[in-house]
Amino acid sequence: MTYSNKVSKIVYGGDYNPEQWSEDIWEEDMRMFKLAHIDIVTLNVFSWASLQPDENTYDFTKLDKIMDMVRENGLKVCLATSTGAHPAWMAKKYPDILRTEINGLKRKFGGRHNSCPNSPAYHKYSVRLAEKLAERYKSYDNIVAWHISNEFGGECYCENCERAFRVWLKDKYKTIEELNRVWNTAFWGHTFYDWDEIVLPNLLSEHFAPERTMFQGISLDYKRFNSDSMLNCFQEEYDIIKKITPDIPITTNLMGFYPVLDYQKWANHMDFASWDSYPSNGDSMAKMAMSHDLIRGIKKGEPFVLMEQTPSVTNWQPYNALKRPGVMRLWSYQAVAHGADAIMFFQMRRSIGACEKFHGAVIDHAGHENTRVFRELEALGAELEKIGNMTLGAKTDAKAALVFDWDNWWAVQLSAGPSCELQYYEEVLAYYTALHSNHIPVDIIGTENDLSGYQIVIAPVLYMTKGNYDEKIRQFVKEGGTFVTTFLSGITEEHDLVITGGYPGPLRDIMGIWVEETDALPKGSENTFSYKGIKYPAKLLCDIMHLEGARALSSYETEFYAGTPVIVKNEFGKGSSYYIGTSSNGEFYEEFIKDICMEKGVKPVCATPKEVEATERKNESGTYLFYLNHGEKENKVVLEKDYQDILTDTFYYKNEELSLKARDVMILKEAADA
Repeated sequence: MTYSNKVSKIVYGGDYNPEQWSEDIWEEDMRMFKLAHIDIVTLNVFSWASLQPDENTYDFTKLDKIMDMVRENGLKVCLATSTGAHPAWMAKKYPDILRTEINGLKRKFGGRHNSCPNSPAYHKYSVRLAEKLAERYKSYDNIVAWHISNEFGGECYCENCERAFRVWLKDKYKTIEELNRVWNTAFWGHTFYDWDEIVLPNLLSEHFAPERTMFQGISLDYKRFNSDSMLNCFQEEYDIIKKITPDIPITTNLMGFYPVLDYQKWANHMDFASWDSYPSNGDSMAKMAMSHDLIRGIKKGEPFVLMEQTPSVTNWQPYNALKRPGVMRLWSYQAVAHGADAIMFFQMRRSIGACEKFHGAVIDHAGHENTRVFRELEALGAELEKIGNMTLGAKTDAKAALVFDWDNWWAVQLSAGPSCELQYYEEVLAYYTALHSNHIPVDIIGTENDLSGYQIVIAPVLYMTKGNYDEKIRQFVKEGGTFVTTFLSGITEEHDLVITGGYPGPLRDIMGIWVEETDALPKGSENTFSYKGIKYPAKLLCDIMHLEGARALSSYETEFYAGTPVIVKNEFGKGSSYYIGTSSNGEFYEEFIKDICMEKGVKPVCATPKEVEATERKNESGTYLFYLNHGEKENKVVLEKDYQDILTDTFYYKNEELSLKARDVMILKEAADA
């Protein structure tokens, strides 16, 4: 098993906070967990204050009782270290532990994500607590995973961080001369002569808005430093726990496309990936799927744990709509369809006070099982028991890859120009949605991943070409791969210094073009182009390019650059490349992606109606086809092979038409494997 050899099914449960309740309630919780087929709880997420009432005192009395009760009731445990929120006494005695915001405001005790990652006090006491927990509970054989802190986040701009930033820079660049070079400090008289002249970039120095900066190189390095600082906090706890309990895997709960932390780097330090899925109201099925694929991708295709989702409702969105009947089950299976080997929730019992009292739970304020949500949870739990270990460890066989890179994300968003409307994530999402609409399995990869197993690699807005990444792409195309990139690619190297000599810099020979200028169109303004006889919008940015061996597939239709190429194809070695010089709409991307997939023989999982998602996972026991009807009406699918439904044991045959009710799910095992 990917994350624990103590697991033999999709585990089912979530965050449990019994410390908020009296012990008679605990007994009732155990009864209701059994009813719902719950088999795992995450414990001790926010208990630091009760575990350590002062500097030298540790009290595990209540946690001991909880740990013993859940073990006696046959529950597995994901044990957290509680270091996501420090105690009030610690902030009073060691004020350096408190974060400073980007505007220079020094926080007081309160909230969470409120610890400076470079505070000596935080490092001392967080590691000590992790060590004591590991020593105390190392013999509990029902602990299947460690959960360090909780949703790491919250950038800090304090004096601790400024000093640590200088050390980080010195370690990275070695000499002040090299730092001046990579930051281009000759600009605006920023030359540094000593390390202690460097100040961190915030609204008191280089920033004119929280995400806009006058010195991109400085702010980009601070983003990297901040991510590394929090990773160091994770690593210190990881190391001490691993020393004491070497056989228990360790994770922390990530948050999908979270802009603060470079999860591709973090994943290298985690035994398995886990994440908290809280889509916004109205998010598309593709947008939700892309986050699952990201978490699978950062661990190179290994299954992941869905550590949190709400059973019914969130509390923090502007409008907290209920999950309609069937949606909790649908979204849970969507996670499984994209690689999850666990379905877990926040929270097990709904809190009675503070900001999460309106956040959904397995056990609602009513306190009993006679609720719609509980009945749905009970039904899903029974299904997961039936599925057992069938899908565990199953992987996605993707021949298409989509590049997402945190350095690119940071650099694009920090940049002054060319357009305040440019959003790196949204441009990547547009291509992912097209792949998803065509039912093309896709891996989301970083720049460190090997490309040799793919037929198609798509890298939208590859603004920053780091290190020798261009050579990796060059070899991929020469050996027969298809590479797709877009406007504003190949502009800078890893320090955000422009690669001179003509855009797209080191990609120029691969793409067979020279980009002379880029036009930024105001919101609501469009150029147009035609593809296969249909007119599409050219929005946001329009690269004005010249052919250098490539072939134009389409041209702009208005403005002074009418007639110049907008979509080009270049034959390069045994493969080919495509350059899309503008941002367009979903209809164009869907048609374009379908064409390049057909050209490369990259086949969809199967054909379905628009509202039905289809994915495949494979393991040693067989191939599993997931149908997920995200629509609010019945949809029909036609089978392309013989299958057995693993939830009903029903056999179906090739060319048979099946009906999926609104928000229904089918999991079919290929009959050859059944």
